[in-house]
Formats: sequence, C-alpha cells, structure tokens
Amino acid sequence: MVIFIVFMVFGLFLLFASFFTVKQQSSVVVERFGKFHSIRNSGLQLKIPVIDSISGRVNLRIQQLDVVIETKTKDNVFIKMKVSVQFKVIQEKVYEAFYKLEYPHDQITSYVFDVVRAEVPKLILDDVFVRKDDIAVAVKRELNEAMLSYGYDIINTLVTDIDPDIQVKNAMNRINAADREKTAAEFESEAQRIRIVAKAKAEAESKKLQGQGIADQRREIARGLVESVEVLNSVGINSQEASALIVVTQHYDTLQAIGADTNSNLILLPNSPQAGSDMLNNMVASFTASNQIGETMKNQPKRVKSKNDHTSTDFNPSDTSNPEDEV
Repeated sequence: MVIFIVFMVFGLFLLFASFFTVKQQSSVVVERFGKFHSIRNSGLQLKIPVIDSISGRVNLRIQQLDVVIETKTKDNVFIKMKVSVQFKVIQEKVYEAFYKLEYPHDQITSYVFDVVRAEVPKLILDDVFVRKDDIAVAVKRELNEAMLSYGYDIINTLVTDIDPDIQVKNAMNRINAADREKTAAEFESEAQRIRIVAKAKAEAESKKLQGQGIADQRREIARGLVESVEVLNSVGINSQEASALIVVTQHYDTLQAIGADTNSNLILLPNSPQAGSDMLNNMVASFTASNQIGETMKNQPKRVKSKNDHTSTDFNPSDTSNPEDEV
C-alpha cells in the first residue's frame, strides 16, 4: 500500500513536470541532457520530465536601453549625451540571441559608445543640437549591422538629452541674452527714429501752417490799414498823417494789452506820457522830409558825364543815360 502511494505521488509529479506554459511575446529554450533541443512559443507545452529541461526564457517584446555617454565636440566642449536604444529579439532567431550573446545590453552599449564618440567630435556644439537626428541614424545603422547576426533587431535610436558643462550652458545663455538685448536695442532705436521723423514732420507741418496763418494775419492787417487810410483820407487827412495816426493807435493798443496781463514782465521803452505825441510828430516830420527829398531828386537836371570821367562826384542816381552814346 505504501509502495502504491509512493508510485502515485511520483506519477503525479512526473505528470505535472511534463507540462509547462509559455507567456505571450516570449519563447522558451528547451534542452535535452544539456543540449539544445527545441524552442517553444506561447501556450501550454509538453516536455519529458528529467530528460528535458527549460534552459531559459527569451523576451520578444520591445525593450529600451538608455546609454549615457560623455564625449567632446569639435570645439573642445565636453557634453553628456543620452541615447535611448529600442530593440527586440527576432522570433526566428531566438537560438542566436540566447546562445551567441550572453550580455546583449553590454554589447549594445559598447556599439553606442563607439559610434557616438566617432560622430560627435566631427561637429561643433551648435551642430550637435541641430544634427542630433543624424547621430541617431548613424547609431541605428551601426547597431543594426552588428546586432542582426545575434538575433536582435534595432527598432529605433533616439538622442533624448544633450547636456553640456554648466559653465558652457551659462555662457550660451549669456550669448543668447546679449543677442536678444541687441535685437531689442535695434528695435528701440528704429522706434526712436520713427518718432523723431514723425515729430519733425509734424513740426514742419505746424510751422508751415503757422507761417500761412501769420501771412494771412498780416495780409488782413495790411488790408485793414489800407481801409483805415482810405477812411482818414476821405475826411481830409493825408496818407502820411494817417499812417502816423495808425502807428500811434497801435502803440496805445500795445500798452493796453501789456497792462491787461497781470503776470507780464515786459517793459516798453520809451513809456513817458508825451511818448505818443513825440512819436506822432517825429513820424509826420519824417514823412514830410522824405517827400521833399523825393521831389527834389525828381526835379534835379541831368548832368552829362565825360566819357573818360569815372568819378562819382557828378553822378545822379536818376540819370540812366549812357555818356558814350552822347559823344
């Protein structure tokens, strides 16, 4: 009875040891007495107990390996680059992936180091940022050629981080800030120039309009003076006396305007009580003397100058004759 129970237990052990399961997206390598026998895929599988053994399981899903490399650029700047490699085991080459390569991650890391340190020293720092996709393509190409024979397929390679030294980053930030400040200064200068030009145009237009206004004002003043003279002439006052009277009237109008402004600090000289009458007498006398001189010069006889006489003692301004024509 005991022997029967022992056989039953042993039989159940062998039965359970004969079956095993393989998860989805994975493969199992089965060896018989230490020698490769077969590769089993996902599902319920059968093996001979004791004789067959599971040597290992291979993951068929896409995996990612992040590799951080420190290297130097062409302009002697040390940077740290992070390269992410996405790869998977080819299902038809599980045997090569399991038996030919013991440490696939180390192998991939070595190839990434080799390619990056061969490509980056050809570029300056700015080009490394611009051409990071070219570096990723070069890494993928080299890895595909090297890892395909080991049963690995490189899906993609990505340069996910480029980290220069902290001093270099600070210098780059200062350069960028200075460039932006330069651009801002140029825009501010252009805006200032536009404001100055616009202000100058406005002032020019204002002066033009102001000049037109003054011209119109003086034209109206002159027209008013003409009308005033005509009115005074109509009552028997001649033109000289009328002009003097108008000037005196304007003089008193000016005095009245100055006195009306309490904050004015203007001083008008002369400002004596007889200044008005003196001004009127002087102007009348000046006009009279001017008329007399004009009449005398009109009535002065013409003098004939000798052809060879170039002196100005007998020169009459009103004489327009040519002495040479009279000889």
